Amino acid sequence: MAKVGVVLSGCGVYDGSEINETVITLLALDRAGATAFCMAPNMEQGVVNHLTGEAVEGATRNVLEESARIARGNISDIAQVKATDIDALILPGGFGAAKNLCDFAVKGPSCDVNPEVARLVREIVAAKKPLAAICIAPALVSKVLGDDKLAHKLTIGTDEGTAQAVTAMGSTHVDCPVREFVIDKENKLVSTPAYMLAGNISEAAEGIEKTVNAVMEML
Repeated sequence: MAKVGVVLSGCGVYDGSEINETVITLLALDRAGATAFCMAPNMEQGVVNHLTGEAVEGATRNVLEESARIARGNISDIAQVKATDIDALILPGGFGAAKNLCDFAVKGPSCDVNPEVARLVREIVAAKKPLAAICIAPALVSKVLGDDKLAHKLTIGTDEGTAQAVTAMGSTHVDCPVREFVIDKENKLVSTPAYMLAGNISEAAEGIEKTVNAVMEML
């Protein structure tokens, strides 16, 4: 049975992993006969009130502990995970991917990526194992691979500003509708827009399910 790593960034769309995207990913993996291996960085994060959408001044939470809410407690510190431990890697979206796993939400193309996240992404790509990124998570992948001068293609959907940012980081951006995905066969990369474009959960689910299936076909 394939073991697929799923990198979480907290719990909640505004400051962590997008819950719908993550649960759809986990469900699709289970239906495909794979074992999901959840992980997250052990670090502090800022907090957003999901009722108001406003930042909570002075409040912090732990990304690993918050991510454990979605993983039902079955989660590992990403610092302890190596590419040899898993067969593929998937990064769901949510603002946590752009705030906690990296700081793209603040710095754009000049962003920094969490060192352990960047390490594992590099290990997976170097090992020629499949890697999928959902929603805004491709921006993180773009930064890591762009810094390594590795030619690659991905999508964040059709948002012009974000597409320009990932292009500036070294990616070839491909416009993609919400129910579809983009595949870079040479590098075994798969990406899909999900809630970068989705107007409802079924739209996000279709693209994510296709993405997971594409990952499984490359194993």
